[in-house]
Amino acid sequence: MTSYGKLFKVLHKTTASPHSVILEHRQYENALLFESNAIAVLSSQEFDSIKRQYTKIQDAYGCLGILQLTQGTSTVPFLVTVTGCIVVGKINDSEVFRITQTSFISLRNYPQDEDLISNVRKLLNSGTFYFSKNNSFDLTLCAQRQQKGAITDNRFFWNRMLHTCFIRFDVDTNLWLLKMACGYVEIRTIYVRHQQARAMIISRLSCERAGTRFNVRGCNDDGHVANFVETEEAIYLDDIIVSYLQTRGSVPLFWEQTGVQVGSHKVKLSRSCEASAAAYNKHFSTMKKRYCRLAVVNLLSTNLSGSKEGEAMLSHSYQKYHNGSFHNDVPHIVFDYHVECRNTKNLSKLKQHVESFLKNLGFFYATGTQVHSQQKGVFRINCLDCLDRTNSVQTFFGLEMIRELVNSFCEADNQQMLSRFDEMFRQMWVNNGNEVSRMYAGTGAIHGGSKIKDGARSAARTIQSNLWDYSKQEAIDVLLGIPFSNDSRMLLSADMLNANENILQDMCVRFDEYTYSQSIRVAVGTYNVNGGKHFRSVAYKDLSLSDWLLDTILLSKKSLIDATSGEEEPVDVFAIGFQEIVDLSASNIIAASSENASQWADELRKVLSRDYSYVLLTYTQLVGVCLYIFVRANLVSYVRDLAVDTVKTGLGGATGNKGAVAIRFTLHSSSLCFVCAHFAAGQSQVNERNADFAEITKKISFPMGRTLSTHDYIFWLGDFNYRVDLDKDTIKELIRSNMLNEVLQYDQLTIQRKEGKVFEDYNEGAITFAPTYKYDLFSDDYDTSEKCRAPAWTDRVLWKCSKEMADVSQAKIIHYARAELKQSDHRPVIAVLEIKIRRVEPKKREKVFQDVLQSVGPLDGTVVLKLINSNVNIATVSNDAFMTKLFHELSRFGDLVLVRFVENVMLITFKEGRSALNAVARSPLQISGYALSMMLKSPNWTQQILREISVYKDNTIPLCDSEPDIVTDTEVPDINFDSFTISTKSTPPPTSATGTFGMPANLSAPLQPFMVPVNPEPKASRPISEPQPCGLSSPFNPNNGPPPVPRRIGAPPVPPRIGAPPVPSRE
Repeated sequence: MTSYGKLFKVLHKTTASPHSVILEHRQYENALLFESNAIAVLSSQEFDSIKRQYTKIQDAYGCLGILQLTQGTSTVPFLVTVTGCIVVGKINDSEVFRITQTSFISLRNYPQDEDLISNVRKLLNSGTFYFSKNNSFDLTLCAQRQQKGAITDNRFFWNRMLHTCFIRFDVDTNLWLLKMACGYVEIRTIYVRHQQARAMIISRLSCERAGTRFNVRGCNDDGHVANFVETEEAIYLDDIIVSYLQTRGSVPLFWEQTGVQVGSHKVKLSRSCEASAAAYNKHFSTMKKRYCRLAVVNLLSTNLSGSKEGEAMLSHSYQKYHNGSFHNDVPHIVFDYHVECRNTKNLSKLKQHVESFLKNLGFFYATGTQVHSQQKGVFRINCLDCLDRTNSVQTFFGLEMIRELVNSFCEADNQQMLSRFDEMFRQMWVNNGNEVSRMYAGTGAIHGGSKIKDGARSAARTIQSNLWDYSKQEAIDVLLGIPFSNDSRMLLSADMLNANENILQDMCVRFDEYTYSQSIRVAVGTYNVNGGKHFRSVAYKDLSLSDWLLDTILLSKKSLIDATSGEEEPVDVFAIGFQEIVDLSASNIIAASSENASQWADELRKVLSRDYSYVLLTYTQLVGVCLYIFVRANLVSYVRDLAVDTVKTGLGGATGNKGAVAIRFTLHSSSLCFVCAHFAAGQSQVNERNADFAEITKKISFPMGRTLSTHDYIFWLGDFNYRVDLDKDTIKELIRSNMLNEVLQYDQLTIQRKEGKVFEDYNEGAITFAPTYKYDLFSDDYDTSEKCRAPAWTDRVLWKCSKEMADVSQAKIIHYARAELKQSDHRPVIAVLEIKIRRVEPKKREKVFQDVLQSVGPLDGTVVLKLINSNVNIATVSNDAFMTKLFHELSRFGDLVLVRFVENVMLITFKEGRSALNAVARSPLQISGYALSMMLKSPNWTQQILREISVYKDNTIPLCDSEPDIVTDTEVPDINFDSFTISTKSTPPPTSATGTFGMPANLSAPLQPFMVPVNPEPKASRPISEPQPCGLSSPFNPNNGPPPVPRRIGAPPVPPRIGAPPVPSRE
């Protein structure tokens, strides 16, 4: 049901090739022609001349654009139309509609294309997408930003990718296309005395990190968080507008949660807090830029034991990092919702902590073009999913502000009026909570009123996550055009990634013009620890992990290089892998403990940071196999796109007693992947080990279509279990005689590599150390047990680099040796390599980018041909012979896709813009005695390309006129998470005053970044204790006495009120 008809008509022609589609608007003279991946605006005469050749497919309410779906190496375009919608309400002269039905029309007319878009269509038809008929009311903008004259906010512009084709062919998108937002809109009518007002709640879901509940959590490298929603409640009365804005968003750290069964979703930090520094800083810098002032309300559990242990750990990490970051000037209110508010009651406890914030942040109030007050900032509210608890608190805040909103334009103390507004908005907030929950979790909100109903919804969420969420996530990625190109993501800025494919290809080909190589050192270590945490062994106290990881070159008497060649340079990246980190018992194979892995992480952190500061990026475990990645602290901010994967190979892939874990990341502009593996055991199981390698290589995959082969550097480490095919006594005798080369001739891995059966194209350092397996514990003797296994080099490190990196420089082996740690039946092995990585020079990249824009030519590829010095219309001379010669001549420049006659000119569209450039360079053209001039239809194509890319840029304007100081992305503090001190080169700011509950004393003043001094005086330092059940986590020191009470901000000018005599404004 809708208040306006289907104004669009879609027609197609199937009798000829190529397939052709026309979009007609009943109120426009022109029409749009879609043919051969080109778009042309047809005049009314052109349209009338060919209309009879086309038949109608459908009528539609509007057009969302063209969805370009990648299928293999080709692109399948779909024209997307709205065929069903429901009117939600009307604000001023603009009607708002909810989309209920969409249609996808393949522009190549393949019947099988229908299967490609079923999930995207299901997503668009889910009832969470909205559009406004009139562009004067932009759903992506809150009232305050609309009043400031902002343009469409790209964060909430969900079909922006569908607009790009139209921009490319210079089609007016404001005329032909709708702008779609995702979220929830509800508009109701309420009477204020004799006048009709509109009450509205609108929630805008950001598309910067969009996804489903268990697929998208936390933040990404750009600082964008999952389930970020901007919610606004507003009242419109004639030319009066009052509104109040709130935000929600996931905890801005790198974390994940696996949804396997109801109530047991385990929270895990996917990167250490230290490794989250750059992203965390970007998030809050961006939030301050967009919303000016912030107050964080953290509703997570604080109980570090019981069922909420993982959630409390996340909350504790959030508080820890916030207090140590540049952004601890932002108040962080910790309120354990489940403890303080049983069954959604007792939210008044929270009010005492936020009341001053509510008053000082204010709300937006305007009459016509006159702004009486601005909202000066927002609450940033989160729970775990940013759903049920967040819904409850946002409802509470919203209803608290209703009195202020209504009193701004109505008579004070009008209780009847306030009650009606309160009742209406209360129900609207409930509806909003249900819809926001449905967007992210697939079901309505859990309100805490009915245990049966809430339990059913919780179970439904789990079923939803397991059955439909993955497909929904893929649909979201397709709709938003998430770029998959691996090379371009490493080399280009975020906005460049959305340029045309030809531009991306040229930028990747010319990478050497704006990148340079930098040498870094990578240490790769592997150790089978035989089922325990042997660093705590009381035996051999004179040996430590540092002998293996830090001092191996110095301790080695057979260094592979000269001692004066700089071998003591620090390592930049450590990849440390363990096997049998737990006993491979049946119980551990089913559910391995993570305690040992956690303790090893702590021990490694202490050992590695002896001489230089290292940060644990992440670690991942598969039963007994565990891999840790540490990087130098000065490199952490250059790490992006970190991801992990695991592959089981035990019992045919059913169990994880054997298998591999992999960690990949991008450092600067080069990709590194590390695989720690434990292959099948047994002297004769060579084929099984080869099969393990092949299975792991095949199955390892990472987000965005990455596989092992897509990386610049690949490192394998682990207990590969390849043995030596010699009698054990012979092996031992050769070892004693230092005849290792004789033994290596029978090494299974060496033989299999030579035969090309495993590790093809990989490299390994020269083996100059004795076999690492199998020893008696705490002994230099090889196995003397009953089985008496033959010594073997089971523990190995191999690597290879991509062809592109090999052309720059091969990896250089610095050191390959074992260490004499005797707590296990294996000896640890380490390889130290020097590799070259790419670094981008942004200024040079921008110069190359502009050059590429010039070289690709106009993306519409269209050339205008006109007869020179002749009044004859070119169409009158274009007989078959003329056109044949013309096409033959033009085809020398490239493929032709479309020919049109418009008035006295001919329009020729080439498949590529470069072809159009080459053709124009040959103007004039002589055909059958006629001279034809050729010129580009879009001579300013570079501006057109930049306009196309601009729909992906961050274009959000500040909420209010005054902005706080923003910490730049490059200012990442070096944080000591034990003492919570910060070391930075920035100039220390003046001492920060705090207000009630740690709030800045004057919220109207610009907020200054607060930094703890490097070596604080005892009185000024404050160790972080366990999170308190309720209160504010801040740098405030209670030993210094109570904080000053914040002053009241002066009231804004009071405009005339409804039903009351005019009151002069107060300055």
